[in-house]
Amino acid sequence: MHNQIKAILFDLDGTLLDTNMDVFLPRYFEALSAHVAHITPPDHFVACLMQASEAMLTNDGRDTNETVFAQAFYPLLGRARQEMEPLFEAFYARDFPKLRQHTRHLPEARQVVQAAVDRGYDIAIVTNPLFPLTAIEQRMEWAGVSDFSYRLVTSYENSRATKPNLLYFEHVLEIIGHPPQACLVVGDENMDMVAAHLGCSTFLIPGPRTELEPTTPRPTWSGTLADLYALLQNQS
Repeated sequence: MHNQIKAILFDLDGTLLDTNMDVFLPRYFEALSAHVAHITPPDHFVACLMQASEAMLTNDGRDTNETVFAQAFYPLLGRARQEMEPLFEAFYARDFPKLRQHTRHLPEARQVVQAAVDRGYDIAIVTNPLFPLTAIEQRMEWAGVSDFSYRLVTSYENSRATKPNLLYFEHVLEIIGHPPQACLVVGDENMDMVAAHLGCSTFLIPGPRTELEPTTPRPTWSGTLADLYALLQNQS
């Protein structure tokens, strides 16, 4: 690995946690809409949720994703934020943990993060920040990597853009205090590999959702978590 790399930025879903989003997201929408069905029809709720999520995906840095989401979502829903937020908090505390069954723990994930820590790298979780921190921390726990000391875990509360917008990665680098050339981005999708446009090194872990755009630079490395572990093991 390049000697100048000082930080390793890990994607979460599809990288450290085996999550089939084509299964997980519908179950998530179903569970969340059922939780608030006594207030708003599920179809209407999900339609508003999707539209507000799209607003986050087009966030140009003007505000946090949380604020952009709220400004779009609650007027569409026709309900006050003060009314809905306690319901969402209850959902993430009680019902979201049940979605763990739609993910699979990868033993190599903890080994890889531990190896990075042991070798003195700064580490961050750079999952697409469309969820509140509690939902991300729970998935980190499912992955077995929740107890490390991270420089940053991106969530919709602390992020002002989303992948694959390069502004997202620029903000991450600014927060962790490293130039692109000192960072390795590890992920399974094009939205992770685009960090190479800024000068980051990349490690692609190919999976079902991997489909790189022709304009995306070729990954610096490609392989499994075990391959990344071996690469880290070779570092002094």
